[in-house]
Amino acid sequence: MYKVFIVDDEPFIIEGLYDVVDWAKYGMEIVGHAENGRQALERMSVVPVDILVTDISMPVMTGLELIEEARKLNAELKVIVLSGFDDFAYLKEGLRLGIENYLLKPINLRELEETLVSTTDKMNKSRQEMRLDEYDIHILRSNILYRWITDRIGPKELEERAALLGLDLNQPYVMVAIVRAEFAPIESSLYQLAEQESGVLYFRDHDGDHVVIFMMKDPDTDKARAIRLLQQVRGQCFEDELSISLGSVESLGGRYTDSYLHAKEAQEYYLVLEQPSYVDYVDVQAKKGEASLSYSIDWPEYAKGIAARDKEVLFQLIDSDFDRLRHMPGMTPTILKSIAVEMVIRLKLELNDIQYTAAPDFLKNTVSDIMESVSIDALITAVKDGVGGLVDSLNHDVKSPVIQQILHHIQQHFHEDLSLKALGADYHIHPVYLGHLFHKETGESFTEYINRYRIDRAKDLLRHTPMKVQDIAKSVGYWETGYFYKQFKKFVGLSPRDFRGML
Repeated sequence: MYKVFIVDDEPFIIEGLYDVVDWAKYGMEIVGHAENGRQALERMSVVPVDILVTDISMPVMTGLELIEEARKLNAELKVIVLSGFDDFAYLKEGLRLGIENYLLKPINLRELEETLVSTTDKMNKSRQEMRLDEYDIHILRSNILYRWITDRIGPKELEERAALLGLDLNQPYVMVAIVRAEFAPIESSLYQLAEQESGVLYFRDHDGDHVVIFMMKDPDTDKARAIRLLQQVRGQCFEDELSISLGSVESLGGRYTDSYLHAKEAQEYYLVLEQPSYVDYVDVQAKKGEASLSYSIDWPEYAKGIAARDKEVLFQLIDSDFDRLRHMPGMTPTILKSIAVEMVIRLKLELNDIQYTAAPDFLKNTVSDIMESVSIDALITAVKDGVGGLVDSLNHDVKSPVIQQILHHIQQHFHEDLSLKALGADYHIHPVYLGHLFHKETGESFTEYINRYRIDRAKDLLRHTPMKVQDIAKSVGYWETGYFYKQFKKFVGLSPRDFRGML
């Protein structure tokens, strides 16, 4: 129900308004009345009011003065003026203040009721635009939490957004956990955990990992609680394959973002430490420290080899390093296996920056082969087979010459009218066959790829330019703004205006 407050220095006018209008019919209720502006303002400071119905000429404080002061209490306040003065100066001032209507006394009931209808319609529309459904809230929370845990949001914006979304980020310590699973209901289980447990926050990051943030007051006690809660989630998933990693416990006033990075890194050691419940970054550090006493590897050279997709260079590095390491005093097969595992994990982490999906089973399969090796030569072969397969996978991802040209054409002309028919004519390929080839090579239909590419360009313009939304829509190839909004919401989860508002 919208709340109405009536102000008039003539009591019979107030009484008449109570009786003559069926307020409930319009979704309204009268929550108070007053006979002058000052008295009304005092009462409105403690009683929420959506609609103010007021006279203009009153003692102590005029209706116009009341409107200005009342708007300081509620900037969205709707105002209907009742006046016995058919004075243009009053009307002009009322319009400046943004009133809904200026009605002359004696009041025309039909005109008043029409004004009430138009006012409620306007308020209903405004509330509908502002109302966020559950999915929108999840998107907003995920965006804010991701930007916070990766240090990509300013303090003032964080404070405002946290207050809006009810995010409690005020505990002195933080620990991030990463959960990876194919079990679909895991998301609802983690949402439920965050809703039921204080100090627990949940979102999905850009890699698709489930991220659980534990805000902590006492690191020792609260870390034990966090582990217990995650184990309960594992139980809810019926022991389905779940890999849980814990980041470091960090001070909120320090390098708190490290906890997220450490949790991600610990995930890559899940197979190595062979802990069925979870991997703790503390254990990862111990493992790395143990290995570092035994060897040194020039990791930047391996990174260059992966970036260049150069199998020969990588094989030479592997042969050289293992030939040196195997002859070091005190070297054992167990240590060499640890070194090999560390090597493929580092390459996997490097792969994340190049193309995460090129070889999804690279780490799992290679580590398994390493651990099953019964000789040094078999160990080296396992590493080289894994790395060779990785490079082959990266190289095979290169698109066919025709699709490469089509993708290049899209990059250069995405703002123009593009179609398979026109491109097929340009490249002398039947459009139906071109559509099949495009989907096979990219994993997306031509239309979906074009829309995704255009929306990505639109996001860049929203981030880095002051251009109006309708101008951005045209600049990326959408001449119908409504269709642009629909596609943007589909791929981003927010409207263009909401997306810009969160930057």
